[in-house]
Amino acid sequence: PEPGLMTGYYEPLLEAARQPSAEFSVPLYRAPAQLAARKPWFTRKEIDTLPTAREALRGHEIAYLRDPIDALVLHIQGSGRVRWVDAPKGAAHQSRLAFAASNEQPYRSVGSWLLAQGLLRDASWAGIKDWTARQPERVPEMLWSNPRYIFFREEALPDAQVGPRGAAGVPLTPARSVAVDPRSIPYGTPLWMAGASPAWRGAQLVHAQDTGSAIVGAARVDYFTGWGEEARILAERLKQPVRLWAFWPRP
Repeated sequence: PEPGLMTGYYEPLLEAARQPSAEFSVPLYRAPAQLAARKPWFTRKEIDTLPTAREALRGHEIAYLRDPIDALVLHIQGSGRVRWVDAPKGAAHQSRLAFAASNEQPYRSVGSWLLAQGLLRDASWAGIKDWTARQPERVPEMLWSNPRYIFFREEALPDAQVGPRGAAGVPLTPARSVAVDPRSIPYGTPLWMAGASPAWRGAQLVHAQDTGSAIVGAARVDYFTGWGEEARILAERLKQPVRLWAFWPRP
């Protein structure tokens, strides 16, 4: 087959607080009740600036992060683990914030926006974080270039070795689960995946168990690398050609 495109995603681990403070001031939200009544819902910029959107989200704060870029990473990855810095004694100190809903606005890459503006030559997350440290006054403009916004639900994390549930409803397995476009590849389909780039080379069997707004077409996959620092590094390096073969039963 003609080569497609393979990228990577992972489950980040971030420090968070349940109550806002000067240090932890970037909110993450549960889905508001009004979400279903207005599709698509407010854009990222409108959520940050419109009083009506802010009022709709009042009381739906689920966590507070230090850094708006960390919040954006969590929105893009779709779920993550948080370590509660203000957990009371005896309470669980880690939870999973799982994907609950989106505002159904289109996804736009902030890296592509920075490149198009001529502001960066390196659109890796390290490059983006370096730019935001040097240009803090332009961070909202960069964030608003991606209108898509994600809402979360908190889940217990009884087993740190179990991945988040994908769109197919089963826990994702590092290096074995991929996100696909379900209009082209049904969930549960076994896929033989082969690549030969420096970041990932070889061939292996994977399973279609998730999706994402940027995953469009039959030859497009997002490879789940797991959680932790090694998973983050690999996921951020992956953007390469890949060949795919789907295994379907004969009619």
